[in-house]
Amino acid sequence: MRLNFLLYNFLMAIYFFYGDEDYLIDEELKSYRSKLDSNFSAMNYTVYDNPSYPDLIAALRTQPMMFGKLMIVINCDKLLSSSLEDSQIKEIESALEGNTENLDIFFISKYPRNEGKKPDSRKKIYKVISKYNTKEFPTIKTYKTAELINWINKEAKKHSITLDNNAANILIEQIGNNLREFAIELEKLALLAYPEKKITSDMVKKICISNQDLFNFTDYIMKNDKGKALKELQLLLDKKHPLEILAATQTMLRKWILIKLKSSTMPPSEISRLVGQHEFVVKQTIQKLKNTLLKNLVHLKESLTDAEYKIKSGASLDIISEVENAIIR
Repeated sequence: MRLNFLLYNFLMAIYFFYGDEDYLIDEELKSYRSKLDSNFSAMNYTVYDNPSYPDLIAALRTQPMMFGKLMIVINCDKLLSSSLEDSQIKEIESALEGNTENLDIFFISKYPRNEGKKPDSRKKIYKVISKYNTKEFPTIKTYKTAELINWINKEAKKHSITLDNNAANILIEQIGNNLREFAIELEKLALLAYPEKKITSDMVKKICISNQDLFNFTDYIMKNDKGKALKELQLLLDKKHPLEILAATQTMLRKWILIKLKSSTMPPSEISRLVGQHEFVVKQTIQKLKNTLLKNLVHLKESLTDAEYKIKSGASLDIISEVENAIIR
């Protein structure tokens, strides 16, 4: 009977993916989408972003045409937290039970990283959706170094490369537990190493912006040593595009502000889980920020946010100058 239930669920082609590791969710969806008929890619894949109730029902009752399988993705964060009437729950349940094997339905719920949030299992809508093919995609905790290294090595094989013993550790120290960032950096490292297949620690240091790189950059700004800050910026520009530097600095500053706020009331092990960085890195950062004022960190983040907005909105066409102006402001 258990086998019949599992087979029934498989044939229903309904899936519920949730978790705080959005990269793994996206990769899983990509894998399913790759199996669709590429000749009708514009017709056989649709994404609904928190649709209204009527639009949700219409989507669930979609009838596939003559172009093979149809895949619909429903971002359902609001649905899972909404208060639906019993009649609405029953209509959703009926629509799912009447689904055909040519329509693949994916309910997706992504949560903020490292906050440990999950869907409310008490909700009736959760009980309806979770009857089907349900899978959680949690982040790998920063203290699970061996698990992170294992994932990095598996991802590296996709690019036909391997990492030396210390290269993966350096990536973790610099990035934390963000799998999407690991994937981006490994792709760059594969290009850098070509035609070689081995990634060394020196290659990682050369292409990845480290916490130390960013600390040197921001430290000079905090000390009002604009000349050295601009020199550090030039060194960073040898590795990354200005917008990448801004994004990396913004991410780092957000973590530093949290570390600065929590360091007096929370142990490094808990802060590590909060900011998604290795505990060793958190301890180093606490020491480095000892003489840095929180208000200065916040002011710098606001200046860089303003610069990033001007660049992305087209208000400033000279990207490097805009970043430089944010530094000397």
